[in-house]
Amino acid sequence: MAGHEPAPLFGARQALDDATIRARTDSYFNRTHEIVSRFGDCSVTYAFFLRRPVISAPRLMCAWLENVAREHGEAIDIELAYPEGAWVGAGEALVYVTGSFAFLSPLETLALQKLGPACVAAHHAYQMAVALPGVKFLAMEARHCAGFEMQEQMAYAASVGGATARTDGAVGFIGCANDATAHFFGAKSGLGTMPHALIGYAGSTVRAAEMFHETYPDSDLVALVDYFGREVTDGLAICRRFPELAAAGRIALRLDTHGGRFLEGLDPQESYAVLDRNTPGTIRRYRSEKELRHLVGTGVSAAAIWRMREQLDQAGFDRVRILASSGFDVEKCVSMADAHAPIDAIGTGSFIPATWTETYATADIVAYNGEPRVKIGREFLLRQKTERATHE
Repeated sequence: MAGHEPAPLFGARQALDDATIRARTDSYFNRTHEIVSRFGDCSVTYAFFLRRPVISAPRLMCAWLENVAREHGEAIDIELAYPEGAWVGAGEALVYVTGSFAFLSPLETLALQKLGPACVAAHHAYQMAVALPGVKFLAMEARHCAGFEMQEQMAYAASVGGATARTDGAVGFIGCANDATAHFFGAKSGLGTMPHALIGYAGSTVRAAEMFHETYPDSDLVALVDYFGREVTDGLAICRRFPELAAAGRIALRLDTHGGRFLEGLDPQESYAVLDRNTPGTIRRYRSEKELRHLVGTGVSAAAIWRMREQLDQAGFDRVRILASSGFDVEKCVSMADAHAPIDAIGTGSFIPATWTETYATADIVAYNGEPRVKIGREFLLRQKTERATHE
């Protein structure tokens, strides 16, 4: 299969035995297998597609199908209609799979599960990265996933969307939060420093930073500063405690302010003032209440990030970086871009599709024993396949 590179994928090793496949697939596919086996098998070609624009992210599905086929001694042909990372329009086939009807029919349900969510999440990750091309993104999807198989899909998707964004000049997603999926980003281990719980354990933000630095002296210090509601005070205290690290650009302050309050020193009036000082005109361009919250509301707003930058620079810590987290989805990233928010890095899992119905992939057979045939209403899949064959 052109463009496909096997990888050590967890999901690709799952459900290879007949009993597991039968138990997890839709019953009408199992019955189709029995009927076709009784009346005579044939070769079929499936076209896999989604009903919305996506970034092509088929590797998990393709690797799984190849592994199942190998375990069963079956020959299948997988043809990518678009290379991994390419933009695909709504309704356009992403992958064509050809093989035994009796063999492939029971695999459709499980294959679809491995395609749609990854493609939509990759599209979101791409949109976030190109909205803020100078920002490093860290995939923090694990805690939001329903088990490791979903986590693997989402981490893979972020790596694909981020890689596509890099071709457009963005930094994109540089890593993820744990070791198991780090290989998607060309790394051996996950990224991250401290959770809020460590600050609670230490009793102070500065002490938590000291503990971290004593344990990992060669690592950059990325400190959470919102635990006690003193983002500015505690952030500056850390910089003063480690002036050499601050001067060397080895400190980053992570803003994760709760959505129920403003960052230290802000209120609605001062939030407007901060934006007016740093990015005049931004506040006049907002189009929705949600965008307004992203700009001057509670939590990690554009105003909060600008205030933190102002305070660091005024104190002489212009090389200290700002890492933001808390609900950074596509829309919030676009709002941050509009406000020219001085963010160095973002940790987010919000590329995970919020509307799950958007992730539903579909497959239709477009040829039986090489003869083009598809149900009424899906002729566009047949035309795509015919046109590709003609051009090749």
